Amino acid sequence: MAENIIKVFLDSNVILSGIISDKGSPRIILDILSLKMPFIVGMTGEYNLIEIERNLANKIPDAILLYNEYLLKINFKIIKIPSPAEIKNYSGCTSDKDIPVLVSAINGKADYLITGDKKDFDKLKAKDDYKFKIMNPSEFIKEIIPELLISKGELKTKT
Repeated sequence: MAENIIKVFLDSNVILSGIISDKGSPRIILDILSLKMPFIVGMTGEYNLIEIERNLANKIPDAILLYNEYLLKINFKIIKIPSPAEIKNYSGCTSDKDIPVLVSAINGKADYLITGDKKDFDKLKAKDDYKFKIMNPSEFIKEIIPELLISKGELKTKT
C-alpha cells in the first residue's frame, strides 16, 4: 500500500450493483469513494466501463444518469484496456471475460480487487498469487473499511 493510499479496483458487477440498488455493500463502497478521502482511491478498468455502459444501455437505460453522476463524484482512476500480449500472459488462469479485469487490477497496482463474481474470482482468491487481495464487497466493508478508518483517525475505537 504505497504512500499510505489504498487503491481499490472495482469490478463491473460491484459498480452496477451499487448504481442499481441504494442498499448493500456495493452502494456503500461507491458512497465511501465519493467522499474523496485522501487515503483511498477508487479505480476500475476501461474494459469494465465499456461492459457497464453496454449493460445499462441494453437492460436499464434509466440508470445511465445515476451512473454518470457517480463517475463524476468518485473520479475513478481508469486503467486502460490491457494489450493482447498482457491478456495472453494470463490465459487460462480465469475465464476469458475476466482476464482483462484481472490484468487491469494488476496494471493499476491495486491493493484490493472488489468483485461479486464468486464463480471465477474465488478460484484466484484461494491461490493468493497477486499483490492485491481479492474480496467481495461485504468482506471489504466488514474487514477493511473499519480498519482503514481507525488507522486514519476517522473512527474511534471503543475502550
